Amino acid sequence: MENTPHTTQTLLITGASTGIGHHAAKHFHQQGYRVIATCRKPSDVEQLKNLGIECVQMDLADTESIRQAVDTILSMTQRIDLLFNNAAFGLPGAVEDLSRDALRHQFETNVFGTQELTNRLLPTFRAQGFGKIVYNSSILGFAAMPYRGAYNASKFAIEGLADTLRLELKETGIQVVLIEPGPIISNFRANAYAQFKHWIAKEQSAHRDNYNAMIDRLETEGPTAPFTLGPEAVTAAVEKTLKSTRPALRYRITFPTVLFAYLKRVLPGRWLDALLIQAGGNGKR
Repeated sequence: MENTPHTTQTLLITGASTGIGHHAAKHFHQQGYRVIATCRKPSDVEQLKNLGIECVQMDLADTESIRQAVDTILSMTQRIDLLFNNAAFGLPGAVEDLSRDALRHQFETNVFGTQELTNRLLPTFRAQGFGKIVYNSSILGFAAMPYRGAYNASKFAIEGLADTLRLELKETGIQVVLIEPGPIISNFRANAYAQFKHWIAKEQSAHRDNYNAMIDRLETEGPTAPFTLGPEAVTAAVEKTLKSTRPALRYRITFPTVLFAYLKRVLPGRWLDALLIQAGGNGKR
């Protein structure tokens, strides 16, 4: 079931500097919704403001930045119809090469910051008695692939938090939705490569040869995986959530996500492992 769209609805979209968040912010702004976007870099904030989109600077890895951003947002509006928790990044590397600090760095934004922001906004959702909280997860939130351990773990954690929160908010009128994209065109690989160079000691690693193949993929422009879609595919799922009175609990985006969700239910674990290793291509895809 769908509601008639109300262009007075307010959407808060995190991670709107590029890719999925940027596309969603522009799309909904053009549709007449009130969009408040967030970006980590002040320069990206200004670029969105130049497009006529309200934007607030926020770094999800910094509690004080989140507090200040929420105070600013709530001074701009007392109503939030939908929160799109989109901001995240990837830190590629073999699990045995991930230091405690590297894992903490991955989780600060993807998990801790995302949930801290959500928790700070929940009193607003409770007071208004409605709202939708959308987490942008991943195929890697339920199907682990090699050399993505930190990101896999962060998205598995987000899925656990979102599923639990949905149960806890069942009687409140606040709905919680997960979006699980597969390969999507964005700047994700370029940002991931920068993280890899900062955190992973490639030359000292037992995985050095596989890293070379992974680096070739990270440096390649354009899609490197089959069935890659544009960011509009994720925006469409957010729009379905926004317009529906009873949105799906999960929206699976791209053929690989749908396929592996099915295979995880029906295949023996070792068979699934073999397919996931092949799909990950030892970092090549």
